[in-house]
Amino acid sequence: MDISVQTGRDWRPYEITAERPGAPQLADRLTEWGPDGLTELLLRHKALVFRGFGVLPDALGGLLDRLLPNRLPYVHGNSPRSRVGDNIYTSTEYPQQVTISMHNELNYARRWPDRLAFYCEKAAEKGGATPVLDGALWLDVIDPEVREAFAGGIRYVQNLHDGYGFGKSWQDTFETTDRAHVEAFLADAHAEWEWHAEGLRVTQLRAATTVHPVTGTEVWFNQADQWHPAGLGDQASADLYDILEPDQFPQYVTFADGSPIPDAYVEHVRDRGLEHAVNVTWRAGDLLLIDNVLTAHGRRSFEGTRRVLVAMSG
Repeated sequence: MDISVQTGRDWRPYEITAERPGAPQLADRLTEWGPDGLTELLLRHKALVFRGFGVLPDALGGLLDRLLPNRLPYVHGNSPRSRVGDNIYTSTEYPQQVTISMHNELNYARRWPDRLAFYCEKAAEKGGATPVLDGALWLDVIDPEVREAFAGGIRYVQNLHDGYGFGKSWQDTFETTDRAHVEAFLADAHAEWEWHAEGLRVTQLRAATTVHPVTGTEVWFNQADQWHPAGLGDQASADLYDILEPDQFPQYVTFADGSPIPDAYVEHVRDRGLEHAVNVTWRAGDLLLIDNVLTAHGRRSFEGTRRVLVAMSG
C-alpha cells in the first residue's frame, strides 16, 4: 500500500466533525469509507478525532466493532484500569494531578495493539486532555547521544505480587489465576520469569525503536521513561528508593546489558515527548482513534471528574 504519511513538527490529528450530532451519522461515515478506507485514512494521518457526533455509551460497542476489528483484552498491561465492557476499559487510573508521559500501549511486550480508540463519556472540568505525538518526530527530537545509548536495547523488569504489595498483582496483570496460562503467555512472548514466595518476576529484552509494518516509518517505541524511577519526579523517586531496592520495584528498566540508564536520559526523553505532543481536548461523546505504532499518547492532569474509556485491537 502506497501511503503518503503526514509527519513533521506541524503534525496534528485529523479532525472529522459531525454535520449534526448522532452516532448513526458516524456509522454512515464508516460505511462510506469501508474498512480499507478507514485504514488508509488512519495510516495517512496517524490519529483521527471524531468530534461532535455526541456518541452515547449505549452506541459505543457497535462503533468500536467498526473502528477496532479483533478487540483485545488488556493482558500484560502495567497500568491500573477497570474493565467496563467487552474488552473496554477505563483509561489509566492514576491520580488526577499526575501527568502521564507519552508512550505507545504495551510496547514493552512482544506483541502490541495496532490501534487504540478513546471515548470521552465525561470531560474533566479543567484539563484532562489526551496528548498525542508523532513517533517519528519524537525519535527525531531526541538528542543523538541519547538515541545512541539506547541503540543496544532495553531490559524491562516487573515484580508482580501475589495479591498484596506495591503495584499490580500477576493475577490482575494477566487476567487469570492460572499459572500455566501465564507461563504459556510469557514463553510465547520470549520473556524470562521466576515464581517466588511473593509472586512473579518477569524480565524482557526489547528494542528502543520499531518500524511500522506498512509505512516503514521508524519511531521511538519504548517505555523506559515510565518504568524508570526518574520518570516519576524527584520526590516520588526518592520515596521509592527509600522503601525498596531497585530490583524489587514493581517495574524497573535498565539498558539491555543490565547497566543503569542515567536519570538525565530518562528526563530528556520524557520532556521532549511532552513538549512536542499535541493536546486532544475532550467533549462528551468524542472519539479518538490512533495508530499505536505511529502515534504515542499520554494524559494531562485535570480537575473535577473525568471518564475516558479505551479499547484496543491487534
